[in-house]
Amino acid sequence: MAKYFDVHPENPQRRTISTVADSIRSGALVAYPTDSCYALGCQLGSRDGISRIRAIRDLDDRHHFTLMCQNFSQLGQFVQIDNDVFRAIKAATPGKYTFILPATKEVPRQLLHPKKKTVGVRIPDHAVVQALLSELGEPLLSSTLLLPDEEEPMTQGWEIKERLDHEVDVVVDSGDCGTEPTTVIDFSSGELEIVRRGAGDTSRFE
Repeated sequence: MAKYFDVHPENPQRRTISTVADSIRSGALVAYPTDSCYALGCQLGSRDGISRIRAIRDLDDRHHFTLMCQNFSQLGQFVQIDNDVFRAIKAATPGKYTFILPATKEVPRQLLHPKKKTVGVRIPDHAVVQALLSELGEPLLSSTLLLPDEEEPMTQGWEIKERLDHEVDVVVDSGDCGTEPTTVIDFSSGELEIVRRGAGDTSRFE
């Protein structure tokens, strides 16, 4: 059964965040809120966590996982960014965007797109995730909590607990955070491509 934590959305309890971070370091798969919708997350190098996310979401090896980063400095360790892209991403973060970029050698191979060698990165504007990332000291490997054959992610922590009780280890509930996933911007080819129009305003990239 998954452990369930009710966390304040603006002032997350430090002790609870520390407990969740310890669970992630120990290999736990976590369902947690973001500034766009709920996500599944595990430790960066966890092969078991990746396999479990793929199984829950029925994903193939072409799926772009996302590294949820605390800040721009951390993001820069895991992707290659030229000056123009740097400025564009800097202006849009933190926020409801995922950026696809060429990965550095810091990213485990199993996370990379098999042909492009790219990975998704984002910096969330959500107090609970920021507190968790600060406690972890590294990115959280993540994927939107969207189940197969469903059009929208689940929005309630208690519902996630009920439905995924035996598939995740921890559920962090800080209330409804919406159903619209991030806007996805691909910079990996040298040309900007809007892959998915979501919660983030695309006008700044058009």
